[in-house]
Parts: sequence; structure tokens; C-alpha cells
Amino acid sequence: MRSVSRDDEDDRDDQDSEDGQVDELPAPVIPVHPDTCVLPSATLHAFTVLDDVLITLAQGPTQWKVQVFERPCPGEDPRPGGQIGEVELSTCTPPAGSLGEPTAPRFLPVLCCASPPGSRAPHGHPWGSGGVMLEGPLFGLLFGSDASLLESPVILCGLPDGQLCCVVLKTLVTSRSAPGDPKALVKILHHLEEPVIFIGALRTELPSEDVEDAYCDCLVALGHHGRALAIKASWDEAGHLVPELREYSLPGPVLCAARGRGGHVYHSTPSDLCVVDLAQESSPWDLTQRDRAPGGLPSLLCPASLSACSVVTLSVSSRAPEGGAELLALSAKGRLMTCSLDPHSETPHPTRVTSANAGQKIKELLSGIGTVSERVSSLKKAVDQRDKALTCLNEAMNVSCALLSSREGPRPISCTISTSWSRLQLQDMLTATCLLENSSGFSLDRGWALCIQVLRSSQALDLDSAVSAITYTIPVDQLGPGGQREVTLPLGPGEDGALDLPVTVSCALFYSLREVVGGALALTDPFKDPPSNECTPDVLPEQEGVCLPLSEHTVDMLQGLRFPGLAAPHTQALGPLSPARDPVHTFLGTCCGPVSQPAGPASLRAKYLPPSVATIKVSAELLRATLGDSHAGVSLCCATLQWLLAENAAADIVRAQALSSVQGVAPDGTDVHLIIREVAVTDLCPAGPIQAMEIQVESSSLANMCRAHHAIVGRLQRLVTEQAARGSSPPDLRLQYLHQIQANHETLLREVQTLRDRLCTEDEASSCTTAQRLLQVYRQLRSPSLLLL
Repeated sequence: MRSVSRDDEDDRDDQDSEDGQVDELPAPVIPVHPDTCVLPSATLHAFTVLDDVLITLAQGPTQWKVQVFERPCPGEDPRPGGQIGEVELSTCTPPAGSLGEPTAPRFLPVLCCASPPGSRAPHGHPWGSGGVMLEGPLFGLLFGSDASLLESPVILCGLPDGQLCCVVLKTLVTSRSAPGDPKALVKILHHLEEPVIFIGALRTELPSEDVEDAYCDCLVALGHHGRALAIKASWDEAGHLVPELREYSLPGPVLCAARGRGGHVYHSTPSDLCVVDLAQESSPWDLTQRDRAPGGLPSLLCPASLSACSVVTLSVSSRAPEGGAELLALSAKGRLMTCSLDPHSETPHPTRVTSANAGQKIKELLSGIGTVSERVSSLKKAVDQRDKALTCLNEAMNVSCALLSSREGPRPISCTISTSWSRLQLQDMLTATCLLENSSGFSLDRGWALCIQVLRSSQALDLDSAVSAITYTIPVDQLGPGGQREVTLPLGPGEDGALDLPVTVSCALFYSLREVVGGALALTDPFKDPPSNECTPDVLPEQEGVCLPLSEHTVDMLQGLRFPGLAAPHTQALGPLSPARDPVHTFLGTCCGPVSQPAGPASLRAKYLPPSVATIKVSAELLRATLGDSHAGVSLCCATLQWLLAENAAADIVRAQALSSVQGVAPDGTDVHLIIREVAVTDLCPAGPIQAMEIQVESSSLANMCRAHHAIVGRLQRLVTEQAARGSSPPDLRLQYLHQIQANHETLLREVQTLRDRLCTEDEASSCTTAQRLLQVYRQLRSPSLLLL
């Protein structure tokens, strides 16, 4: 139904007022009932109508699909009479959605129907209807002799991936009754390598006077980034008919395009609306005519500006006067505009300049100069920022390659980790010092950060305990070649006075891509319309940066021990070695005078229970091969103790006093005693006794003894691995003796399992005896008769 005009409404209001009746005015809305839907398909992206058929282009799960239906007639069922043809186009797989269905493409495909001169398709399609009629020679060159003999229209498809395909309509319709190879129905004419925005045809040559109907002699396709394709029929030197194909580069990105009379093509960009001319006859000042071959296409297209920007939809009206053009355009901001182009308008003569309009003209020129200057400054700032970002990325790439290529040997950028005790906020604190050294020829500038991760377990000896990690991020600014950066972090004890060892400290370099590149990519021209969110590609990866591991260091009990009896005079000021007490409690305790010995669990255990002991025997030959000449001049017992405490802050004091046993204090204040003595193992080798070093660990705290024992075993494991790589072999051994030791250990392990099961079922009185026996078995397991060779 047509909408009622305002004049009709006014006349009806007057008539109703005279009759004394006021009827309800019809709403100025044209209703569209759901029953009028022709194709209810969410995959449909383009369609066109030709004669009695409806042609659609839909997106399938993996390919684009061209379908042909019978066109519904007015007054009947609006749905198509039935599908009469279908073919799949050869193209790439569209991006999959969340449920495996294809998502809507970023660019829509383009459909156009090209008909030969003798086809039944009506001539003179309205501009922009999507149908063109080509000259016979060009039609035959493009689509082959079969399409020419059949006088069949051809469906042209421009796809978002850049392919320009064609399908002969009559072969598509007949393929349903006599199906053949679907790929033989589709022909790829060209590949623009960018989304196709427009397909059309033009008349570039003036028709002869004796020719009534002038058909299009040039096929044009236009891509999103400005690549244009023109195809025309031409003659080669031998007189053969050949297609002339020429590509052009136009300003982009192209939002939309339309064809006009006289070989004109109008195309829109975010900043301008332009027109190019492919016709043979042009103005005398048209530069494209200089290099044009006779009867051919121009070698260069020079777009002319029409001073309109951000046009998203464009149509050329057929009501324009002869030789002119009238455009209907819709801007990105929803503004509907008409643009009339009249090439025969007279050029206005210069008028006499007055002081008033001269001043206004000067103001406009100055305003334009200021706007241009501001835009140039903004663009220069954006270019400089992107140049800096590219420089930083190049430097980051060099640093990454240098670190990744030097996995063996000294690294160009290293991080050394050491531990020491210090006094912080009235409390003794174990700290880790990370020294970052840049020995490369590159600089670590903006975007680089040193990431230090401290990994500890809430219960170091419980394998099932939850692991907690703390990560510190320290920006690295202007660390040039040869520079150093030192960072000190607290490891513990915490507020509860406990420090769970071992603790793993890992260092890595992190380069933030979002910090360096994100700002440069976010810069836009303030004088242009901002692009929509759908058209903004996310060029940054999900990780947001690059992480390069540097070093990893494990802080164990041997590094966390303190030795108050060996401390130098200047280190005595660290304060008490026991956990920090509340100053108020300390003051009250001093005022109350001397009190008896504290009766806490740790003190009672140290007073009434024997210390927990573990021993390890190591071959003296193995230790000598490992220590070499670095500990010459001292006994092997002293050298072994110095080797065990080499990473402790008191290593120099132990080395200076040449000790073979030492008593230290754990972080929780309990004593840990290390004793190194020389023993002889007689029953293992038939050749005679084997000289060995016995490493004994004693502590009133079972947990601290286990932590120290674990640290010693870790060092010996690395020692054995290094010696095995050198190819050393052990001496002859008595296998029967080794088998007996192994059998004894298996017996003890079975007894441990039995005692643990019994503890779960016995009462409190019986469980004490079982627990004492279990501790004795554990003590035997911690002091094996085996020797490390």
C-alpha cells in the first residue's frame, strides 16, 4: 500500500470536520507481513533477479553456494516456486562460529548478471540493478563459446577473499536434470587478492551512428583496498581478438562504488568521493589520454574529487540531464545526500574583490592552513611513534635471538641470584639478590621488565601440599650494554616466623607488546571518521608479550643456615637469631627478672628427646675428583664442608677457619649440626677397604634435619651426574653384600607400612609404642650402609 500524502490528509480532515466525523488517520507506515518473506535463510548474503529467476548467494559451512529459484509472481504465494539449480564455488573456508556454524563475513559478496546481445534479458537495466549487457566479442572472450552459443546470461560473483567467479546460468539450470562435475560449471576469471566491492560494465567508446543499441564494452571490478580491474576486447598485432586486461590502483579503502554514463566509475573512501573516467573521449586536460593506446584502456587513472566523505551506499540516478549525473549517497552518519554533476555549467567569471569579502577569504584561508598544519602535526606524531615502535621491536627481536641462540656457554644477558641474611623491620630476613647484567651490544629500553617468581610450598616436605608462587615485575629502563641492575627481594620468614625451604627463584625477561605497539596502533587520524569496531583488526596476539627465561636458583636449608659462633665482629649486629618477639613482651620479660627455661614444644623436644640423625657416605675418590685443586692445602673433611656451604653467606668464614664440623641455626631458631669425618668401608670391595667421607646431619627438629638432608642429597646427585658424564667407572664390588643391604631395606620399608597402618586403628595408649618403633625404623633408613661411588 502507498502511504497517504499530507495533502490528502489535509483534504480528508476538512471533509471530516464538515461532516462532524473524525476518522482515524492511517499511519504513515507501510506494513510488511511475515508471510511476505521469500527466503527465510540466515546464510543468504546476496541476491539478484533476472527475468523469471531469482539468484541467491549463500554461505555454507565450507563454501559459498549459488542457488537459482523460480521467481514468485505477484498475488501468489510469495515463496519461490522451487529450486532449479545449485553450485558450490571453490573458495576458502569461512571462519567458524562458537557452535561450529559460519559467522557473518566481514565483507558481503557481490552479484552481477551479464547478458549477451541476443539473450532474452531486457535491455536497458536501470543503473545499479546489477544487470549489464556486454558486446558479443567481449562476452565470448570472457565466458567462452558455450555461453555465446546458448545465448545464456552469466552470473558474476565477487567474493570477500578476492575471487571473481562466473557461472553460465543455462548450464546451471540444466545441470539439475543431468548432473555433472560441479567444478566444471564455475570459472575463475581473476583474483584481486582483496575483498571485491563492485562489479559492473561500462561503454568506453562512442557508438557508431548506424548502431541503435550500444552495449557495454568493458567489464570493471573494484577491491576494498583500491585495486581496480578493467577487461576489454582488443586486437593483437596478428589481427586476432584477445582480451585486454589492466589493473589500476585507486585511493582506498573503498566503501562502495557505482557505474555512470560515459565510462565513469564513482567510488567512495572514508575521506572522499571520487570519479574516474575510462571513456575514449575525454577533456583536453585529462592526463590519462597521453599514454592511451588507440582503442585501448588508459594506462593511468586519475581520480577527481567530488568533496564528499564517508559515503557507504551510492546510487546513480537515471533522471540526470544529458551529459550530467545525479548521485544519491548515504553517509556513515546517516545523512542522505544528492549530488548533481553538470559538465556544461559555465565557469563563473572573477568578481571584483571588496574589502569585506577579501577579509572573509583571508580568514577562510588561514583557517584552512591551521587545519592542515594541525593534521600534518598529528600525522607526524603518529609516524614518529610508529617508527619508535618499529625500532623497539627490532631491538627486542635482536635481544630474543641473542638469548635463544646462546643456550650453552655464557649468555649475553644473565641474572645471578645470591642469598643473605639482613635485618628488616626488627626481624632477621633471608633475602635473595638478583643481579641483571647486560653483556650484549643491545639496550633494554621501554617495554622490558624483569620478572622474578618465588615458588614455595606451604609445607615443603608434603608432596600433596598446595604450591604458592609470588611474581615480582620490575621495569627495566635504559639498561645499556655493560649495565647492571640489582633487585633484592625478601624470602622469609613470614608473619608466623616460618620459612619453608626449599624455595625456587626464577628470573625471566618480559617484553610487553601491548605497551610498545598498542599505542602506535591505536593512533587514528582525527580528521577522518573513526572506523567501526567490526572493521578494526586485532593485530596483537593473545599473550600480549614475549617471555625469555634467564636463570633459576633453588634456596635450600644449607643456604638458609646461620652460624652465630663463626660470625665476624661486624656481623654481630644482626640481632638475635631466634624468631623476632614482640617488643612489649621483651620489655615485660626484662622487668619481671630472670625466668625459668621456656617450656614450648621445641624446647621440650630438644631437652628430652635425642636429636634426629641422618648420615651419607661418599667415596673419597669421588670427592677428590670433584673438588680438584680448588681446595688444596686443607683436609678432605674441611674441603667437603666448604663445598657443601659454598652458596652460604658464611662460606668465607668456614673456609678461613678450616672446619670439619659446624653448628648452625635454622630459620626457625633450632640447631642444625653438620659433621664430616673420614671412615673406611671394609665389607664392600674385595680389593680392600674403601676410603669414604661420612656426612652426618643432626637436629632437634625432624623437619629441619630432613630439609638439610634433602639439600645434601641434591648436591650429591649433581656431583654423580657430572662424574658419570666424564666416563669414570666404580671398582669391583661384592654383589652379595649389596643384595643383603637391599633386602634389609625392603624389610624395613614393609615394617614402616605395617606400623603406619597400625597407627590408624590403635588407641592412644598402644599408639605410643608403635610411634616409638616407627621413629627407630626411620632412623635406620636415614643411616644406610650404602656408599656413594
